[in-house]
Amino acid sequence: MIKYLGSKRRLVPVLRAMVERSGARRALDLFTGTTRVAQAFKAAGAEVTAVDRTRCAEVLAQTYVATDAGTVDRTALERALAELDALQGVPGYVTDTFCVRSRFFQPHNGARIDAIRQAIDERYRDDPLHPVLLTSLIEAADRVDSTTGLQMAYVKAWAPRSFARMTLRPPVLLAGPGHAVRADACAVAGDLGPFDFAYLDPPYNQHRYESNYHIWETLVAWDAPEHYGVACKRVDLRDPERSPFNRRATFAGALASVVKQVQARVLVLSYNDEAWVGPDELVDMCAVRGDVAVLGFPSDRYVGARIGVHDPRGRRVGTPGRLRNVELLVVAGDRAEVRRVVAPWRDQLVRPVSGSFRSVGTAVPGTGGAP
Repeated sequence: MIKYLGSKRRLVPVLRAMVERSGARRALDLFTGTTRVAQAFKAAGAEVTAVDRTRCAEVLAQTYVATDAGTVDRTALERALAELDALQGVPGYVTDTFCVRSRFFQPHNGARIDAIRQAIDERYRDDPLHPVLLTSLIEAADRVDSTTGLQMAYVKAWAPRSFARMTLRPPVLLAGPGHAVRADACAVAGDLGPFDFAYLDPPYNQHRYESNYHIWETLVAWDAPEHYGVACKRVDLRDPERSPFNRRATFAGALASVVKQVQARVLVLSYNDEAWVGPDELVDMCAVRGDVAVLGFPSDRYVGARIGVHDPRGRRVGTPGRLRNVELLVVAGDRAEVRRVVAPWRDQLVRPVSGSFRSVGTAVPGTGGAP
């Protein structure tokens, strides 16, 4: 699984257990990202629809959600990966842009990315294995990059993993049906259902995931775009048009609209305590769906928070801020259903059904009170 800010790795066991406790047969992951949560839902036996607006997320969803492992020719997949992995590197756009003009990969791996990506299109463009092979390449490249996770910048000195030879591995596929949708959540939220269980993990700030992970967007599009800046971002990312979820002034309205439109028996919204909307407002948004409970899970912030901010010469500017936050899960639906879904995590309740807020682990803005 690729490094991804907000991947909800720590919350996956909780979310999977919630799906199981709800008895969901059909589940929605509306901002799927890496599909980590969607995979957990699928592994729990639900038929999952994974939605995201980025190219990379669509490919990951096509692989891990829409592909039924039972229908994949494993011999053909292993043969294809072996042939691609044996290719000699041929320097091209990736080498020039992300190894020479910037330093996201070492040139020996950049040349292999170039050769393998081109071969995937030439040999497998119309093959059902296409997204699976592309996912394998993205994950292989992620294992040898030289970043702290985000592609907004690269580290000053080569990361130790960047010296390794990039190697393709078969993605771990799951049995069963699923669906991958590339779309804006605001445009499709009301037209996807009905579902038994819906999970919403919207962006928390102004940074677009297309920009945070622009290299994966380019690898999927394979369009050799013009680029700008030290990080060599796609020039189309300069477009001022942003999702309403990436603007403080429009975020709350967009989220409230999506929460209201989604057709699901149980809705779970994840957020954190350092973003644009506080717990009270989240509860008000979700109350249109019935009763609401809020769980809080203390968590380490992104590694960049510990590293701090540096100037172009690599000198630290200022000091790191807070190193912990609280991940919130807002659960909404019928009262009995909400109580059943959150029952195993009573100690994590920030706000029980029909209850008042309390703090968990670290302060939750606007909550007041003590544990």
